[in-house]
Amino acid sequence: MPTYSPDFTAILEREPAVETIGAELDYQVGDVACRGYLARPATPGPHPAVLVVHDWFGVSDYTRMRADMLARLGYVAFAGDVYGADVRPSDAEAPGVAGGYYGNPELWRERLLGAFETLVAHDDVDRSRTAAIGYCFGGSSVLQLARTGVDIGAVVSFHGALSAGPAGEAEQIKARMLLLHGANDPVAPDEDVAALVNELRGIPSLDWELTAYSGAMHAFTMPHVNSPEYGAQFNALAERRSWDSMKSLLAEVLG
Repeated sequence: MPTYSPDFTAILEREPAVETIGAELDYQVGDVACRGYLARPATPGPHPAVLVVHDWFGVSDYTRMRADMLARLGYVAFAGDVYGADVRPSDAEAPGVAGGYYGNPELWRERLLGAFETLVAHDDVDRSRTAAIGYCFGGSSVLQLARTGVDIGAVVSFHGALSAGPAGEAEQIKARMLLLHGANDPVAPDEDVAALVNELRGIPSLDWELTAYSGAMHAFTMPHVNSPEYGAQFNALAERRSWDSMKSLLAEVLG
């Protein structure tokens, strides 16, 4: 299991220190080698499972830490790798790398489905009880995953970009949706949020919820982010409240 920085450790230690197992996991999506991180309870399965999707820097200690937190809660958690094992962009490179997926949703969804299938193929996973969460780019990613119509119980977007999709596409969504949004997040401006809300409420059978945290900017769950001049900053209260909201949904959907 990784050794985390003090700020990550403080968040991790909010969950009970039960025995878990964590290790990198190599897998393939098409001809692309990917490297994620799998964390699971030490007790025998099958367990419910949660895919964790990274921000625009790729799989990092942050996503590994969140996977470890989920394992402490009794889930098999897989920090999937959208980019591929050899792609871990720098600050300067990350916008361009992530932008390549926003511009190619077919490839984006292929990588997400590959990560999800890798998770549910694990021997300790109960495939009938699954969810996905994601942060920033990952928050947008889990909404893309849901739009494929994949059979998944819930998706949770933390400070992801929020936008409507092509007409009729949202009718494919089977997952319950929890959108955790910073009210001052420039990545998800009011007009985009309104467009998504209008799309979702046009589907009466769809179960979704949007929470906007007052004063919260982009990346509000990430203690290492402090760039208010760019609209991105950690917010301890929103971080804790959003995690608790996610836990409540997962407990309800996955049991």
